Parts: sequence; C-alpha cells; structure tokens
Amino acid sequence: MSTQPLSGSELEDIKLMAQKHFWPHAKPAGDISEETGLKTITKGEGIWLYDENDQPWYDTTSCLWLVNLGHGRTDIADAAYAQMKEVSFTPMGSFSPPTAKLSAKIASYSPDKDSRVFFVSGGAEANETAIKMARKYHINNGESSRYKVISRRNSYHGATYATMSMGGGTRPPYEFEPLMPGSVKIANYDSYRYGFSTISEEQASEEYAKDLERAILGHNPSTVSAFIAEPISTATGIHVPNKAYFQMIREICDKYGVLMISDEVITGFGRTGSWFAIEQWDVTPDIITFAKACTSGYLPIGGAIATKKISDAFIGDESKTFTHLMTFGGNPASTAAGVKTLEIMEDEHVVENSKQMGDYLMSKLEELYKYDIVGHVRGGKGLLNAVEIVKNKDSKEPYPNLAKKLGPLYNKYKMIGLPSPIGIQLAPPITVNKNEIDDLVERTENVIKDL
Repeated sequence: MSTQPLSGSELEDIKLMAQKHFWPHAKPAGDISEETGLKTITKGEGIWLYDENDQPWYDTTSCLWLVNLGHGRTDIADAAYAQMKEVSFTPMGSFSPPTAKLSAKIASYSPDKDSRVFFVSGGAEANETAIKMARKYHINNGESSRYKVISRRNSYHGATYATMSMGGGTRPPYEFEPLMPGSVKIANYDSYRYGFSTISEEQASEEYAKDLERAILGHNPSTVSAFIAEPISTATGIHVPNKAYFQMIREICDKYGVLMISDEVITGFGRTGSWFAIEQWDVTPDIITFAKACTSGYLPIGGAIATKKISDAFIGDESKTFTHLMTFGGNPASTAAGVKTLEIMEDEHVVENSKQMGDYLMSKLEELYKYDIVGHVRGGKGLLNAVEIVKNKDSKEPYPNLAKKLGPLYNKYKMIGLPSPIGIQLAPPITVNKNEIDDLVERTENVIKDL
C-alpha cells in the first residue's frame, strides 16, 4: 500500500482546523495533544491504523467493534461506488436491488428464516426502532397499555434520549434526567462478582433471570412491552452469561407476553463466532437489532430484524402500518456495501475464523493469570474478550484510576482502543491470524507488567 505521510504544512493545517472547529465524541473539544488528545489517522490496512507519521497502531477493538473485516478492503468500497453510479438514493415508495438482497441475506442468518428487516442508519436508531416496533405490535394486538421497557443497569443501547434511558453505559446519565418514562432497570449479568449473595455462577445466573420476572410482576405485566439486552454487554466488561440465563429470559418473556429484543449492534455478524450471538443460547428473540459490522464499518447502516410473528402483525388495514421511517434506512450504497461484506464473510469463512482465533486468544489470555493484578479473563465466544485488572485478587477490589493509567500505556505500546476503568478490552478484526493474536497478547502483557 502507498504510505506517503502528510507534508508538514498539510498536517499543521489539518490539526489547526480540528482544534478550532471539530467537536469530537466524548472528548474535550479542541484537544489534539499527543498525550491525551485525538490522533490523526490517515489510512489503514488489516489490523493496522497509520498516523500522520506513518506509524502503525494495533486496532485492538476494531475501532468501535465494527471493522470486522479489517481496514483497506477496497472490494467493499468498490461495491458501494458501483451502486452510487447506478443510483445513490431511492425515493419513498421504492427500493433498490441491493436493499432487497441484503434483507434476504440477513434473514437467512437469523434464527427465524422468515424474518423481515427494517433498515435504519445506525445502532441507536435500530434500538429506538425496536422499542417503537414493540409498542406498536402490542397496540395492533389490542394491548395499548403495554409501554414499559425493561433493560439491564449500566448496559449501553445508544446515546439518543430513549436508548440512553435504557442503558447509559458505565456512567448513569443523571445530568439528562428526567429520562424516558417507563424505563425499568434490572440487575445486569456479572460472571465475576456474583450478585444476590450467591456463591456460584449457576445460582447467580438464575437470580439474574428471575430479576426480570420480579420487575415484570412489580410493574404489572399488562404495562410491560419489551425486554432488551445485549447477549454480551461490552459496557459492563464483557460478561458472558451461562447457557441457562437467556433460556430462562425467553421463558419469562413468553409467560407474560413481553417481547424479547436482542441488541446485537456489537455482537452481530461474526464477532462471537456465529452470525448472531444469541443463537449460541438456542434462543429466538422477537427482534434482533444490528448495525456496525453489517458493512464492516465502511458505510453507516443499522436495522431491526423482526420474526415473522412480529412483522405479520403489521399487515392489514392502514391502522396496522408501522408509520416509522429513517431517511437513510436501506440506502442503496450502504446496502450494497452490506451485501459485499457478507459475501466476503462467506467466501473467506470469517465467522469460522472468529471462533477459532477467539478460542486461541482466550487460551493465551488465560496465561496472564500469573500476574497478581489480573483478576478475571473473560470471553470464550469469538473475538470479544476482557482482562479485568484488580488491586487485590482475593477481595476483587478494583484497580484505582485504571482508565487514566491505561491511556499512556496504550500509547507506549502503539495500541488504539478503549481504556476502561475495568480493564483491557480486546476485539480485533475477526480476520486476524495467529501471529497477529500473539502480537496483541504481547502488547497486552507489556501493559500489565507496567501496571
């Protein structure tokens, strides 16, 4: 690949523009310092991102858990470009061929092969769509009293008002209160610090599931619309529930007529070694949401996959119609990129690679238990892992000011990722090979040694 760095004057101009006018997400505006600020990334290839000095950085979390096929895939760019030359946007009352093709491909991977796909522009929109879809589903079935949505504390379903109300990440959004009415929280799954005064994960798992039933009963089942959860929550530290947990969740939802929404914005499309993570629990949700990796991050996309049972409830007279739209939902260029992404995944057996390399990464990370500050290594389902760093292994006391200490160490070992107050999260592109896994583990171990 061409690796010509930016000229000094070009770089200075770009940095000055960013400092004066670019407002970054979740960062202080104007901070582009080498120590704490934004990095200038000029290109990427595979697992690597290159800065303005042509210095390679290891992309430890596939940017935001989405560049699953790695950087520099010109075949995806070519597919989007070819579609743009044909038609870049279609009006209301029409659709483009790649939009239809992608909906059929996605349905073929979902637990219900007769599903229908409602396209939007991203993950937050997908989850907003799902909860609105659930509400309308109940209205169409004569249960207009069902409006409450149950979610798990400290989960993350997006940063818009409704999705923020359902989660909020690791820092509750108190400054934006009052939040969406009808948002009910239950305990989130923790495979390390078992809740409910239990002494085993099996006992804790049962109590975590029963917490949903307690919430439904406490809020009157006839008012509860849906329950939403990520199969594996990154915001809370990548805790993988045991087999019984989601099966109990499915049974409880069925018992009380509550729709089950699986948020697979991060876990979908091969990240966990299967097309959708929830299938590894042998469960069929009513709605699956997706985004990010459907185009490997090359163009924005998102959507809600509704089972035939759910989508059929919207067929009939005008009152049944789901009067909901997003301007860029089903955009021809984005869906063309999506079709090409999924074709590549099939041709290159990427989902299988995610499972095999995930098993290998997990085995290598478990060797890090030899360090006193490594409290818990999590993963075991594809390439979605975490190494929790603690101050004391016996008490499981958190390591103080960890995120602030990890930032400079990531820079030292040329890792781009998301330093967490919990530990080190690892989710490289799922095209990664063994040598690249070994490199990642070596860098991770160096960070742990320095800590």
